[in-house]
Order: sequence, then C-alpha cells, then structure tokens
Amino acid sequence: MRDQRLDKLANVIVDYSVKVQPGELVRLVGDPVAEPLLEALYEKLIRVGANVVVRSVPSNFREIFLRTANDDQLQHVCPLAKHEVETIDVSIGLFADTNTKALSNIDPKRQATASASQKVLMQRFMERSTARDNPEGHPGVKPLRWVGTMFPTQAAAQDAEMSLTDYESFVFGGGFLDRDDPIAEWTKLKDQQQKLTDYLNGRREVHFQTPNGTDLRVSCEGMTWINCFGDCNFPDGEVFTGPNLNAADGGVNGRVRYTYPAVYRGREVEDVELVFEGGRVVEARASKNEDYLIEMLDQDEGARSVGEVALGTNYNIQQFTKSTLFDEKIGGTFHIAVGAGYPETGNANESALHWDMVCDLRHGGTVTVDGEVISRDGQFVFDGWPGR
Repeated sequence: MRDQRLDKLANVIVDYSVKVQPGELVRLVGDPVAEPLLEALYEKLIRVGANVVVRSVPSNFREIFLRTANDDQLQHVCPLAKHEVETIDVSIGLFADTNTKALSNIDPKRQATASASQKVLMQRFMERSTARDNPEGHPGVKPLRWVGTMFPTQAAAQDAEMSLTDYESFVFGGGFLDRDDPIAEWTKLKDQQQKLTDYLNGRREVHFQTPNGTDLRVSCEGMTWINCFGDCNFPDGEVFTGPNLNAADGGVNGRVRYTYPAVYRGREVEDVELVFEGGRVVEARASKNEDYLIEMLDQDEGARSVGEVALGTNYNIQQFTKSTLFDEKIGGTFHIAVGAGYPETGNANESALHWDMVCDLRHGGTVTVDGEVISRDGQFVFDGWPGR
C-alpha cells in the first residue's frame, strides 16, 4: 500500500497546480525510483480523463551520456523532443535523484555544451508557458501548463542531513500536505503574496543588504512581479520578477555574497561571491568548484546576465537542504538567477542556463524598496503579508 500522502500530493498537483482537463495531453516525467508517485499521478490523471505519456528514464543515463557522447551527440537536439514541447498541454516533472553527486566529475565544458544545445527547447517551453498567463500577448502560441515537484529519496535526505522519514515529513510539510485542506492553505498564501506583489508592481528599485557584505541594487521599473502559489513549482512560495536590463544602469549593480552553496546539476559551489555591473556578472569567486562556476557563466552570451530576482515567502520551509525547489522558497531569503529570464516579467534574457542562488536575510538583512524598508531580519514589516 503506497503512502497516502502521495495520493494527497497527486490530487493537489492535478486539481490545483495544473488543473488538468479531460482529453488533454499530459507528459509525466520522473526517475523510476519515483514510481510510487508516478503511479499515484498516473492513476489520478487517468481518472480525470487525460491522455498521458510517461517518460521514466534512470538518472544515471545522463551521466552515461555526458561521459560517452561525441561532440555531435552533445549538440544534438532531438526532433521528437521538439515535437513534444510543441504538442503537450501539460508537463508534470518529478525531482527524484538517486545520487545527487553523479555528475561531480564530469568535465564542465561537456556539461556546458550539452546544456547550451538545449537552449531552443527551453526558449520554446518558456514561450508557451508565458502564453498560459497572457494569451492575448502571445497570439498563435498554444499555452502550456507545467509543474515540478519532489519525490523524497535517500540521496536527497542525505544532502539535507536528515533521515528519510524526517525528510519525507519536511517535503510534505513544505507543501502543506500535513494540513487537513492543503488547497485552502495555498489559497491563503496566494492572497498574502498578492498583497506583496501588488506593492512591488510599479516600483523602481529593490536594494538588498546583509551584514556579510551583500549590497545589491536591482532595477524593476517597468517590470512585472509574479505571485507564485503552487501552480508551477510545488511546493512554492515566492514572488519574482526579472530585472530591467535596459535600464540606464543596466538593471543590476553591486555585490552578493551567497549564504548557502549554489547547487546546479548536482555540483556544489561554495562561498559564491558575484559582482554585478550593468546587469552582468563581472567578477565571480568561490572557495570550491570555482572553475565550474566560471564554465557555467561562460557557456553562452546570456549566462552572465540576470534573469530573475525573487523573495522567498514560504515560512513553512526554514531549513537549507541543497534542493533549489525548497531552498529558494525559504521564508526570509532572496535569490538571484543568472541566465534565462521569464518573458512574462518583461525580462527577455536568453540562455541555456538558469541558476538560482540563495541569500539569507534572517540575520540582519534588509530589503528596501524605493527607500522604504519592507523586510528586516527576514520578516516582512507589513501585516497581512507572508509570515505575518
């Protein structure tokens, strides 16, 4: 008998996050280790009348490919993948690593080459995703709904320094699945985040400061802040935008010293410090895996530009676990993503990279918007906002 929390999660994903309708074509993707959740989702999708294509490929295949493929194979874009991105109505992806360090010894240049080759797929996926929320602005583009969620594994639990039992409780708790009515909880957080989003829209500049040396100014003038409430990532809990890279000062200027290791495709980069000028990374340092950081930033023209800035608003998530899905949502943090922007924000930066890096505000940090402090020590100052 499978864990009933997985059925609860499947119900929330299908009915709330992506709202699957009868007859829609749904792509369901996940490592075979996630079979219990794949099964719960598949059964739910069939019950609602969807047509489902399942893509269940062992994660070690990626390691085999990156070690073995020749240059032509590394740069190959599968025509079937192109057709799939054009055809599906909904995509549900599961994060379920059996070894989060599997790619640690793969040549970063090979990883960068393979990543850059898939840029065309990422761009089309994001264009269709944008059309979901703004169909009038994208005439002729078929909207795509998507969500990514976590299946707890031993590997992820080890990264989080928890037992599997404790990690499962952490994962399900982060999605409010320990509550009687998870959808009601997400609706409440959505409303709180909307107050924050409404405040931020129309503002000019966000200024982040922390005692460890972070001092960063981001232009958001003319950009759109987005309320993330479980309809794309699950769990969720953030508001984000893309910086205005066309601003007179380039949109992003200053320094960030990240609190936590920056994790990308299983590789951990520690003590990351980035200096931004005119919206681009001009200096990058790290105490561990600095070479990998530089390779990723140099993979294409857009990788050193900033695609996203966001505030974490899920105060049910308070622990760093080396999983971006959770870490970028920690209530009382902010994150900056180098690489691809989300067109719905007004940021059109293009790159095969999208790397979120998280900075903690909970120990002396402030967020100031157009001269007004809105967050101190990771807590919003206004009633009715997340966490209050």
